Amino acid sequence: MAGNGGNSSRRPTIYDLAQIAGSSPSAVSSILNGTWKKRRISSRTAEKVMKIAAEQGYAVNLQASMLRRERSHIIGMIVPKYDNRYFGAIAEKFEEMARARDLFPVVTCTQRDPELEFEAARELVSYQAETLVVTGATDPDRIAEFCAAAGVRTINLDLPGSKAPSVLSDNFGGARDLTRLIITRTKQDFGAVPPLWFIGGRSHDHNTMERLRGFRIAHQEAGLTLSEDRILMPGYSPDNAFAALEGREFTQSCGIFVNSTISMEGVVRWLTGNVAMDRVRLGCFDWDPFAALLPQNVGMAEQDVPAMLARLFQIVSSAEGNPSDRIELPCILRPLSPQRGFI
Repeated sequence: MAGNGGNSSRRPTIYDLAQIAGSSPSAVSSILNGTWKKRRISSRTAEKVMKIAAEQGYAVNLQASMLRRERSHIIGMIVPKYDNRYFGAIAEKFEEMARARDLFPVVTCTQRDPELEFEAARELVSYQAETLVVTGATDPDRIAEFCAAAGVRTINLDLPGSKAPSVLSDNFGGARDLTRLIITRTKQDFGAVPPLWFIGGRSHDHNTMERLRGFRIAHQEAGLTLSEDRILMPGYSPDNAFAALEGREFTQSCGIFVNSTISMEGVVRWLTGNVAMDRVRLGCFDWDPFAALLPQNVGMAEQDVPAMLARLFQIVSSAEGNPSDRIELPCILRPLSPQRGFI
């Protein structure tokens, strides 16, 4: 770069300027495109960045800037999985609501792979997406920083980030209410029972940790001492849930909190061959109409996809929205009667 004695002919980038200025790429991008006042960046920082840009011979790509000003009406979404009713419902409702607002939706699946997520974000930016909805991403902040530098807005859905507004479920409240229901119904059916089992999810996952927090609080309320060996978090795979239960013996009546309908498949597969099913009561976080037919299922916590997306599109249509915003929407508790009807 020019600031290094002219020993390199490589053109400086926003990332180079951010490193020299000790600022973020998104802040440098806002200063260079003239929107820094809206982000409340100080004039001192703006002057510093502009001075560094001049010293480094940085020139704004005016052609790209002009193209960006011409609206594409494209709104992108990345989702981690299609083989899940929850994420499938999100993708389908997102497309419907985007088209109703004269936007063109583009949805791509990234298989919970952080590199695929980032590559998908880069491709959507290259196709002039105006907004990118980052759903259940493993590293949403990396995507948000990249998109901000390119002048593309991001909104996190399902999992939160710190560099873009986030819309998600109240995982804590939903799990607490579902755990209360499982404990109540298990006691009604079997009398005094031991603490529930918690099966599914990942220990580094925000949603799992919030659900586990609600699970613990409900046990404390019920006066039940919860031991750590009853918490199994092997991920969201049915096979992993099955493997985590192998070798364990349920010698008495029990209650189970299943963390996602994906894990439910593995749990039911294991229970079928190892436990007297009439001595089990379970509940599942997320909604699936087939799982609701299981006679052992006493209830489910459904994430309110329409409400989440309605709130997301409110952010899309406004010029507001701080990176620190975290909007949590209540889950819908669906108790089930022994006759498989809603209570």
